[in-house]
Amino acid sequence: MAGINEAPLIKRLAVPGSCALMGFLSVSSQILFYVADDSLAPGRLARSETYTFNALLACLWYTYYKSCTVDPGRYPFPDAAVVEVPEPDEYGLVRRWCKKCAAPKPPRAHHCRHCARCIPRMDHHCPWTGNCVSLTTFPHFLRFLAYTNFSLWYLASLLYARFAAIWDNRLLPSYLGPSLPILVLLTLDTLICFFSSLALGILFFSTVRGWVLNETMIEGWEVDRHAAVCDRNRKDAGEFWSMTGPDGKKLRLEKVEFPYDVGIYANLSQAMGTKNPLLWLFPFASNPHINKDGHGVGWAWPENGLNRKEGMWPPPDPDKVRRAAQGGWPSTRDAEDMVVPRYRSKEEELDAFRTRQDADRRRWQSNRSRMMEELEEVEGYDMIDSDSEDDGYEDGADGEPGWTNADGERLQDFGVDEDEDMTDDEDVPLAELLRRRKVLQKDGEE
Repeated sequence: MAGINEAPLIKRLAVPGSCALMGFLSVSSQILFYVADDSLAPGRLARSETYTFNALLACLWYTYYKSCTVDPGRYPFPDAAVVEVPEPDEYGLVRRWCKKCAAPKPPRAHHCRHCARCIPRMDHHCPWTGNCVSLTTFPHFLRFLAYTNFSLWYLASLLYARFAAIWDNRLLPSYLGPSLPILVLLTLDTLICFFSSLALGILFFSTVRGWVLNETMIEGWEVDRHAAVCDRNRKDAGEFWSMTGPDGKKLRLEKVEFPYDVGIYANLSQAMGTKNPLLWLFPFASNPHINKDGHGVGWAWPENGLNRKEGMWPPPDPDKVRRAAQGGWPSTRDAEDMVVPRYRSKEEELDAFRTRQDADRRRWQSNRSRMMEELEEVEGYDMIDSDSEDDGYEDGADGEPGWTNADGERLQDFGVDEDEDMTDDEDVPLAELLRRRKVLQKDGEE
């Protein structure tokens, strides 16, 4: 759900609300089964049913606690180490470098704007746990989803048995059936259980899919973006990707296969940090840890060899390639080449101001006339090319440019700091701007 991480109310109430929902279903359902004895067939829970249900609840609560509290991981770069910024690649992009952390960014890592650091194998920042799903927390998150769904499915079977009994006895007098408060509580628990099972079931199966394919949610978004780029380039006969790199050479669009799918068993073992299948869903099992020596787990990932070389993922974003070739955002280029005029008198400065004011007024009137044409449905105004298709390269809901998938999601909706991901420096200090400034000299001045 695009933008859900940005709602302040969601941020504050997500974890307490999740606990309240789980607590309500855990307690109210058992009160229902205990109070409604013979009036709600098949009666109270058997001892085995009580033990099974509460064991699932215990696993649910413990794995949720681990999902919320386990550190999502941090890269141990020595403070005294001197690290050089890598050179731009053939597309003019500086890869594997985080400007916010001022440190290398290993493969599959992303800078989380909520955690304010680079997260190893970042999947997404989950608002319902208040934590990143990452290399270290993914096993606990998957177990939490598994035991949540197991608990909901088991509860659904218990509730279904009681609804089936009510239906079978529907012709009996009402005083032989359950009371109104019991029916209300039964209906409320059933509705909450149904919608929770639907939402968490979808999330569980999508997470299992990513687990099997060794693909995070962010990487799934990148796969969709690259497919959209290749598809549009094919339909436009190569014109969409017609661009040159910083060295002036024409760049060729190369289809890149997702490299981290190395086989089902290897994918499952890598994500859970162990090759023992018995520990994958064991609630008290551990999780992977980042190696402290700068090599191995968290720093490098085996690839499947489907591409011509390693390290090609993620594929380049056309928007970033264009900005890199053009020297960055227009505002940044203007700042670098900014010319601050100096005027001989106040009158000259006032005349220049009025000239700019007239130009702004004409531009505003032009935009207003175009808007009126749209409102008045001027013939031919809405004519567009029938071959054009929406490929997602448009302004998002926040007005910022960037690619969005079919669900309207951008990288920031997964918690990624898109400001860090840009290739240009937008936040240039004032002192640096003053240093770059070129001031027009008066006639005759040196």
